[in-house]
Amino acid sequence: MRGYFGIGVEGLSKAINGGNLFRSAHAFGASFTFAIGGVWSRQESGLADTSDSPAQVPFYRFESVADMQLPDGCDLVGIELLDAAVELPSFRHPRAAAYVLGPERGSLSPALIERCAYVIKIPTSFCINLAVAGAVVMYDRTINLGRFPARPLHPKGALQPVPAHVRGRPLFRHD
Repeated sequence: MRGYFGIGVEGLSKAINGGNLFRSAHAFGASFTFAIGGVWSRQESGLADTSDSPAQVPFYRFESVADMQLPDGCDLVGIELLDAAVELPSFRHPRAAAYVLGPERGSLSPALIERCAYVIKIPTSFCINLAVAGAVVMYDRTINLGRFPARPLHPKGALQPVPAHVRGRPLFRHD
């Protein structure tokens, strides 16, 4: 899969949910994780993070939205149940993205939403657990940007092999 992604949370109020989210991020191949404000604690989140993701994947802690720094060219993608948000099945994931979820009993702050290049929502009837929502988005990114064969037309259909990679001619950029 080309590109990279990170995932984090703003205003975390239950460190164990952060542990679950960051463990899933490690499993899905995140390049970094982060927390903005909130109560993240390595010891408490470690109760759910059995992979010890902070020892495997860079973790960044920002005191506020204003302090948050992302790599150049990395699009911030908010995950929030907003009417104007793009539904996840219709969203084209950027190659370089940082996904951010809001607190368990709240929403992303207006300051953070303002910084987002995109805001997406999972089409559910009501809010789901923070770590589950993050895992759903990371799974969607994996199946959309990874190289997998097309799904069969029916459940008992034969799986097709992954098509061979085709290289195009070289691209030359002229200023």
